[in-house]
Amino acid sequence: MYQPPHFQETRQDVLHGLVRAHPLGLLISNGAEGPVANAIPFLLDAEIGTKGRLRAHLAKANPQWRQLAENPASPVLVVFQGADAYVTPSWYETKRETGKVVPTWNYAIVQVRGTVKVIEDQAWLAQQIAELTASQEGSREAPWAVTDAPAGFIQSQIKGIIGLEIEITDISGKWKVSQNRPVADRVGVAEGLESEAPSASAPDMAELVRSYGGIERQ
Repeated sequence: MYQPPHFQETRQDVLHGLVRAHPLGLLISNGAEGPVANAIPFLLDAEIGTKGRLRAHLAKANPQWRQLAENPASPVLVVFQGADAYVTPSWYETKRETGKVVPTWNYAIVQVRGTVKVIEDQAWLAQQIAELTASQEGSREAPWAVTDAPAGFIQSQIKGIIGLEIEITDISGKWKVSQNRPVADRVGVAEGLESEAPSASAPDMAELVRSYGGIERQ
């Protein structure tokens, strides 16, 4: 990942926080026929090892797990996408001063590298899907639990999936949130994102621009 120093995010708790907030990761591996990528939700065990561990599952019908099982030493890449938003030059004070501005795109992203262990143990899979479900249902007023479905039905579903554990060997983050712009431009970007909301994640990006840019609300 291209990493200009002013966009680097190295704090592990912040990187882990984005993974938890945006758990749908793009699992990328390489096989005999070239790169393969699948979007799947992950659980993060931050206390495992020095950088953490990811747990997930794939459908047995998905050929990627066989590729992973055949190449256990081959590293994989998982990409987690956080808030992102288009930034128009119209929000920059520099546009009014010199006109020397161009559009850009702000985003926060985490890339994880590691090695994969393929797991077929039914108890492991049952625990993984229960914890994954709880992580998403827990904030609901009436959360659904795996145990709400008939046990036989759940067992039949588990037979159709394969588990994955990824021991994280490297985790890096890039928060491109207008830190490289003059203060007046950062203020304009934050206010523009809040007033125009060009994307669903625009309000979140506005907060990142403010926090990373040292901008206080007036």
